[in-house]
Amino acid sequence: MSPRTATRRIGHRLDATRFLGSGTQLVARFGTVGLLCLVVDIGAFNLLRYVVEVGPLTSKTISVVLATSLAFLGNRSWTFGHREMRHGPGVAYVLFFVCNGIALAISLVCLAVSSYALGLTSPLAENVSSNVVGLGLGTLFRFWAYGRWVFAPTRPPAPPAPEVGTDSSRQDDRVLRAG
Repeated sequence: MSPRTATRRIGHRLDATRFLGSGTQLVARFGTVGLLCLVVDIGAFNLLRYVVEVGPLTSKTISVVLATSLAFLGNRSWTFGHREMRHGPGVAYVLFFVCNGIALAISLVCLAVSSYALGLTSPLAENVSSNVVGLGLGTLFRFWAYGRWVFAPTRPPAPPAPEVGTDSSRQDDRVLRAG
């Protein structure tokens, strides 16, 4: 047995989601990867900002790129790893960042509506609009977009067209004449 096969078998045995139905398993894996990456984002930000003493915007940019890259790897190999994927890793990585940019825009729209249109500017209101409503809607969008575009399964081949003169094409001719 190759080391890679042995590693996959051990990983499968340790995978607590293997007992769930396929839809529930997908959501559980997506949520697990997301929570892990949230911890990485927050941890890397605080480490860079307060231990290494890098500026706040640079710290956040680095932590988000790190967490997003980890999320890509986790979702590609574990959440959607069972799929034969339409895109190679390079294209999927770019699509992944585009989808995350759109999710960020969703969160910013929620914050803008709350702050500017509704005038709700307290720390609680801004956190609820951005980190509860915005993050929630962004997460729903990401889950849908990853499955639809980023980690899209390959399309099944179209059934071959019947050849002229075969039994199936004669059957189709008879149905057309009878109709």
